[in-house]
Amino acid sequence: MNNFILKHYKIFSFLLGSLCVQALPPFYHWYLLFICFSGVLLFINRASSYRQAFHCGYWFGFGYFAFGLGWIHNALLIEPAQTGWLIPIVFLAAGGFLGLFIGIPALLTHYSKNFPAKYLSLAAWITIFEWLRSWILTGFPWNLFGTCLTFNLELIQTASLWGTYGLSWLTIIIASAPAIWLHHKNSKNLIITICLCGILPVFVFVYGHYRIKNLENSQLSQITFRLVQPNISQRIKWSPEFKQKHFKDYIDLSNQQPLQNIDMVIWGETASPYALDKDKFALQQIKQAIPPTGYLTTGQIRYADDYYGGWKAYNSSLIINNKGTIEDFYDKSHLVPFGEYIPLREWLPDFIKPVANIIGTLKQGNGHKVIKLNSLPSIGLLICYEIIFPHHIFKAHEKPQILINLTNDSWYGISSGPYQHFISAKLRAVEEGITIVRSAGSGISGLIDFKGKVLAQTALSQKAVLDITLPQQLAITTLYNTVGNILILTICILTLIISHFLCNKMQQNKK
Repeated sequence: MNNFILKHYKIFSFLLGSLCVQALPPFYHWYLLFICFSGVLLFINRASSYRQAFHCGYWFGFGYFAFGLGWIHNALLIEPAQTGWLIPIVFLAAGGFLGLFIGIPALLTHYSKNFPAKYLSLAAWITIFEWLRSWILTGFPWNLFGTCLTFNLELIQTASLWGTYGLSWLTIIIASAPAIWLHHKNSKNLIITICLCGILPVFVFVYGHYRIKNLENSQLSQITFRLVQPNISQRIKWSPEFKQKHFKDYIDLSNQQPLQNIDMVIWGETASPYALDKDKFALQQIKQAIPPTGYLTTGQIRYADDYYGGWKAYNSSLIINNKGTIEDFYDKSHLVPFGEYIPLREWLPDFIKPVANIIGTLKQGNGHKVIKLNSLPSIGLLICYEIIFPHHIFKAHEKPQILINLTNDSWYGISSGPYQHFISAKLRAVEEGITIVRSAGSGISGLIDFKGKVLAQTALSQKAVLDITLPQQLAITTLYNTVGNILILTICILTLIISHFLCNKMQQNKK
């Protein structure tokens, strides 16, 4: 590295993090990862202090998260007069806060006093902090580095062993390997770099290929679902004058083809503008969209008495049978902070309260449950954001045969957000070994099997009706579903132990 780059390392770290966004879905310029991670590792290695090492990682993370979450800005433009001014604040907040989850690992990496140890430490610490990111302040594990591998089905099969965090560790180990040779250009380091950058991915690919081949699941069942995606703009979704029209659009699309051979019609998140558990007229209307011997699943806002004379509102999904009876329901249990509720709302400064009042105050549900219906596989329901959390779904002993994910990505328009949301469902399918049916009011709807193979999908923000026939085998047991994050956290700890051993050994050799 020349002196100019080293002098302006913060700017170049920021640029590397911003460039790294191009490796994410839907862009998949994966080769940029080698530049980005090797570059930031070399910066950290040249850092003269813990503070400088922290800044290398922090500004890398700032660029990565500020631009990687740029799709959030579309949601702020739904009501531009009221929330448009927040766009620069959200940009700075996303980078400023989430940048810590790269900055702190970089600081901890500086503790390793030689380059091989720093190479191993960086992968371990970033992976550990990705895991922490899924918990802190209710969690936000969006754009994990492992998602960069989802362009290839074979490369993500190891997620069934160690989850997406394991894919992140693998991605960083491979992508930062060129720095080994760039740090000290000799034949030994060149061989190590070639092995890590070339041979290691081949082993991962071969494992994935044989796993897919051994789990071939081409036979179809007799169960058919109909996914209804009307692509309603968020600007008018809740307008009173359009409420009946949107409801009718859902019903008409559901009847676009005969319903006789359909087992379940599935609408998206908050698809029904009416509280079907209280509005008997709307419940009678919706019977037109229910198969004669099947069910309809829809999202809605559900209201319940709060025992104090008021009402609690839930983001819910209801399953309704052909007689118009609500068979069961699920209340979303992992809410979106600053989207579905505002933490510490009463403590907000006065200038932000008009904006805060736009955001609803939804209540948290009681957790996941398995729903069993006559003649259908056991079902688990997840709403929108809940699908992004690795190993926060169903435990092995209570696992359903199929997951139905209702969502509405109209908030994010034509952007990378809906693609990345869909990819989250793909990774959960591999990790948990379960078939996922995804119905989006707007966004991408589809069917994903337990290997993560997309069997059917709509285009982004397309008005569409998609009939899907389920595979005969819907779920399998995976190591990740059984043990969760224990394996990858153990690997990270072992990586740090090896790193510490390398530090001590090289210090002894110097003596």
